[in-house]
Amino acid sequence: MASGDGATHVGGRPRNAEIDRLVLEVALGHLRRDGLPGLSVAAVAEEAGTTRAAIYRRWSGRVELAVAALATIDAGGPTPSTGDPFADLVTELARFRRFVVEHDATALVAVALVAGTDPRVREQIRRRLVEPCHERVRACLHAGVAAGALRGHADHTTAEDLLTGSWLAHAARGETLDEDWAARTAAMVWAGCGGVPGESPVGR
Repeated sequence: MASGDGATHVGGRPRNAEIDRLVLEVALGHLRRDGLPGLSVAAVAEEAGTTRAAIYRRWSGRVELAVAALATIDAGGPTPSTGDPFADLVTELARFRRFVVEHDATALVAVALVAGTDPRVREQIRRRLVEPCHERVRACLHAGVAAGALRGHADHTTAEDLLTGSWLAHAARGETLDEDWAARTAAMVWAGCGGVPGESPVGR
């Protein structure tokens, strides 16, 4: 496994990739449901059809198992630009909405918000669930500036936080993201950065 995925296996018996996959899949489900304090190596082993000893040969403890399980989440790469930064921003937010639903990301981010959560787990959640969207949103905003559609001196860092933070605000109220969330949120932030939502820079 790659560095930083929580694995601490030292030479000896050969790894069984299928056991690894199943254990991490089960552990991720338990992390969503029970949080880090409730993540039990024994319970994961039982559901995955293996033993505690087999898990401990791979990961030294609950935190390492959680970090490795989170590392299996793939947010994907950037979406090719269409040349219309605002449309690309809406596309990225719609993609983020699907990602949140498919991975039950709200439950996992809640783990990071609990006081005392191990910083390694919190960092992995940030890297896997939040930062990929921030990077793609940042690229859309930078493209908007380059195209002359947005002000270069606008506070884009806060804009990024508003775009993803809107999701957390809905989650705190127990609400799901509506189908038009991406377009509405993108339009609000785009206007706040000096742009006109829906006005394409193409052909200027």
